[in-house]
Amino acid sequence: MKTAKFYEFQSDPSPDSCWSLSAAADGRIYAASCCEGIPGGGATIVRYNRETDALDAMVDVAEATGHPLDSGQATQCKIHYSFAAAPDGVLYAATHLSAPGKGRRRYSPWADWKDEPRAFPHSVLLAFDTARDKVLWSDVFIPREGCRCLALDPDRGKLYAISYPRDHFWIYDLKTKTRRSLGRLGSVNSQAIFTDRRGRVFTSNDKGQFVRYDPETDRLEELPVFVPAATGMSGWHCVFYDVVGSPDGECVYGVPWNADPHLFRYWPEDGPVGRVEDLGPVHQERDRTMPIHFFLDHCGGLVFGADGMLYFATARWPEGTERDFSGRGITTEGVVVQMDPATLERRDYALLDAPPGYPGHYVSRGGRDRHGDLYFGMVNHRGPVGMYRLLMDADGDDLHQPVRTWG
Repeated sequence: MKTAKFYEFQSDPSPDSCWSLSAAADGRIYAASCCEGIPGGGATIVRYNRETDALDAMVDVAEATGHPLDSGQATQCKIHYSFAAAPDGVLYAATHLSAPGKGRRRYSPWADWKDEPRAFPHSVLLAFDTARDKVLWSDVFIPREGCRCLALDPDRGKLYAISYPRDHFWIYDLKTKTRRSLGRLGSVNSQAIFTDRRGRVFTSNDKGQFVRYDPETDRLEELPVFVPAATGMSGWHCVFYDVVGSPDGECVYGVPWNADPHLFRYWPEDGPVGRVEDLGPVHQERDRTMPIHFFLDHCGGLVFGADGMLYFATARWPEGTERDFSGRGITTEGVVVQMDPATLERRDYALLDAPPGYPGHYVSRGGRDRHGDLYFGMVNHRGPVGMYRLLMDADGDDLHQPVRTWG
């Protein structure tokens, strides 16, 4: 198998997560280096530099948003599945919450909602011009809440988001810089929003049910379509985790944020509500009578290669050790799986070269640069955090197209 090289984020304090990674219209890879669990922690947007084979810091989020990290309030500590690349070269990014203010031990968005000195003030939307390496503007995005995930409709000039903790569906108009909520979806946030070729917007509620917004009717509706769940499980908590569009734009592939996740394929144009296919579990065979920690039972980083194959990252662990629900005694190995969309045949394609002694399988998002190489953002609260680069030996330039417009 091939090996994906690890690049550690370098900042002080040390980052503990990378929730967003995307190729922009310039064909370069951008990632969010985040300090979500550190009092007074912040976030930095970094870019992979092919000439130096290193990561360049592009945007200090605290500085760009005007929210200093020593204010005592919950900080703009991360960008959570909230990159949206526009065809004109602008990369939109929305901030999220979780880190307590400097000097405070912890932060609760519920308990501290009305505590102005420590509460999270609002998610901030940034517009970064990748051609000029310049933040064009920033704006209040979601009052008092963080942005869980983001999607862009470049034709209509609209951004769509899910807020946390209230789990509302938001629409932001880029022309008027105005925002509105269409209401609450449930109690468990979807981790992804995607759009189809008609500009309809899809997410999921806490029952694993598809929710669709049609900009022509300005209506948000629950569809009689559900994310596939494992045998013996309900759709509770079976929300979208990661979704990627097929190269031809006809369908999407996704995985849920749930135990024993199944890969699914959804055809939005097949009938009035679309059609979903259950493509089976993503992980190895195991004792399914035993509960498994979500950190172990994880799949993410869905991305199509220039070869038309689907790639995603999963964990491998010694058979039987899943019985340790804490996950502390389990040695994991991160693997990139390749799947042929035509035959659905899968094979282990590459290893994720994690820092020695630390788990490195938990991948959030994947991307493809203009040369066809693949990249994966990594989360690891117990050790070094960064991203992986997987050389694909593709032939040609501008192989990052089409640009993914959701986080």
